Amino acid sequence: MAKTTKPKKEISMEEALWKSADKLRGSVEPAEYKHVVLSLFFLKFASDKFEIRKQEIIDEGHEKYVNMPDFYSMKNVFFIPEKSRWSFIMENAKQDDIALKIDTALYTIEKENPVLKGALPDNYYSRLHIDTTRLASLLDEIDRINTDDNENDIIGRIYEYFLGKFALAEGKGKGEFYTPKCIVNLIAEMIEPYDGILYDPCCGSGGMFVQSMKFVEVHRGNKKNVSIYGQENINTTYKLAKMNLAIRGISCNLGEQAANTFTNDQHKDLKADYIMANPPFNQKNWREPNELVDDPRWNGYEVPPTSNANYGWILNIVSKLSANGVAGFLLANGALSDDGTELKIRRRLIENNLVEAIIILPRNLFYTTDISVTLWILNKNKKARVAEQNGQIKRYRNREKEVLFMDLRQMGSPYEKKYIELTAEDREKVTNVYHNWQQEGYESTYKNEAEFCYSATADEIAEKGYTLVPSRYIEFVNRDEDIDFDGKMKALQGELKELLKEEEKSKADLLKVFEELGYEIEL
Repeated sequence: MAKTTKPKKEISMEEALWKSADKLRGSVEPAEYKHVVLSLFFLKFASDKFEIRKQEIIDEGHEKYVNMPDFYSMKNVFFIPEKSRWSFIMENAKQDDIALKIDTALYTIEKENPVLKGALPDNYYSRLHIDTTRLASLLDEIDRINTDDNENDIIGRIYEYFLGKFALAEGKGKGEFYTPKCIVNLIAEMIEPYDGILYDPCCGSGGMFVQSMKFVEVHRGNKKNVSIYGQENINTTYKLAKMNLAIRGISCNLGEQAANTFTNDQHKDLKADYIMANPPFNQKNWREPNELVDDPRWNGYEVPPTSNANYGWILNIVSKLSANGVAGFLLANGALSDDGTELKIRRRLIENNLVEAIIILPRNLFYTTDISVTLWILNKNKKARVAEQNGQIKRYRNREKEVLFMDLRQMGSPYEKKYIELTAEDREKVTNVYHNWQQEGYESTYKNEAEFCYSATADEIAEKGYTLVPSRYIEFVNRDEDIDFDGKMKALQGELKELLKEEEKSKADLLKVFEELGYEIEL
């Protein structure tokens, strides 16, 4: 009787990823783990979806079309040639040339699916020189992952997992930050990118775009009404972004190649309706002293200093905004009050009525840094106007000479012991305040709240030297002033009187005891 093969037990994503990392220890650097696993997982994910679609075609009575790519692309499924399928990889997992077979599989998939052009690694596994036994063992772990994810957010989860577990191994301050989903969701919920052009000048793995599309879906919008443009400087991350978006069927223009946004802008003439970004914090030496001094992105402003790129990112964003464009992006807190050239630029931004809201965020939101950062909202049109958004009419009031300040440092809930996340309830409170403040009739729906929010006038900001530090405007309660000092002292007086009485009684009792024993104590 033939021996039957027992099906492999499926395991959770996190368990599989931890075991995958264990297989890689000592073979590659921890910073490479996510890239090694992601491409292999992509092979399995794409193959699984291909097999499901292939069966659908057969069930529909169209078996003769199972090898026609168009029958897969019409359902946002990649066509997978036979020698690129996961089943073929697993059949050959223990062969000495398995690394070459993986590289060939990835190359062939990219060639067959133009939307993946430039997304998959080139000759990557052959160059890693991972021991064949270890690579086979890694493939075996990934083979056990269930790829049936209704939200299609698996690649983001894998990327987030490895950054969370190995952020310290990668080192802080390298500029490759994963923006937590709760922050991306907050930005999307505030700027509401329902339709038009969405741009991210430093898009990383594409997380801003993915969460934005989820926002549109949740609010019953149409993803086809949003055009995505982005740019990324790190080649491996650029490929990851293309893979991340392609696997979800999200079309995008990330430029012809990975490139520096400042020195090789891939979207020079772009005007975006929405901009979302998380630029590298306090990026130093981002340009040479004589480089980009006449760049049109600085028109009307001082040239940002070479010592810090924060205001270079701000002016790049300003230059890309359409007539009614709105941007939400993160910066280190120092940008709120920097002096010198930054102060001159910040003053001009305020005078040009571009700054709409400044929101300081809690600490420990990021895997790779524990600092508190600021969310900036810029709006190209703060005038009174009526606009339709996702089928709803919004009546905006004139906010040209106002800026909303918010402090969220008392918000957030702990998770994984040392991190903080903004809950859906937190975000709803913040976005309601912001949107109420924008609208006509805000007097009945918005109020300044101590230690939370304050609507400052341009004159108030000028009086404070054009600083945008929220605590300079938001009222903070001096709880010492609420203490009833006289009442507290009288209560303490009474307590002390009783203590002294008890002490005197104890003293008298002690003296009496010694006297009765014949050892009277003379004081």
